[in-house]
Amino acid sequence: MAEMTFSTQTLSLMALSALGLAALALLFSVAGGAGRRGREPGGPIRLDDTLRGVLQGQANQIKRLEEAVRALNRIDKKQDAQIRGSIRNVALLRYDAFEDVGGRLSFSCALLDDDGSGVVLTSINGRQETRVYAKPITEGRSSHNLSVEEGEAVRQALSTPEETVRAR
Repeated sequence: MAEMTFSTQTLSLMALSALGLAALALLFSVAGGAGRRGREPGGPIRLDDTLRGVLQGQANQIKRLEEAVRALNRIDKKQDAQIRGSIRNVALLRYDAFEDVGGRLSFSCALLDDDGSGVVLTSINGRQETRVYAKPITEGRSSHNLSVEEGEAVRQALSTPEETVRAR
């Protein structure tokens, strides 16, 4: 059987509707019972089987809605943890690593999650060779020495949540 999911607002509206219907059924029962013969004024109100069935159905519906809200809350917390751990803070800093090589082909790129953890990638382009470095970042810091450019890429990534591309 396919599982249905509803938004929190939809579930709240459904719960309020269920409560309203239950209250309306109770009102009809009280109004209908007041005109019955044999009932003493001020005596107890007797719920007939139909009303009990309606109220029980409403109670069951409310219970299902509460379970659905709890399930949605669990899913929301899980997704929040996944989002916080995803790479969302990116900065790319392009520069000339050597005076005799132009075109800003060297770069440092920081790829970090919301806690400031991830990696900074650096590519140093020279005339004869290209070197690539990857250094881990934890909470905005690295156990490896960072170059000025790598440090700047990390700072830029942590300062804005969206992708930042800057040339120096």
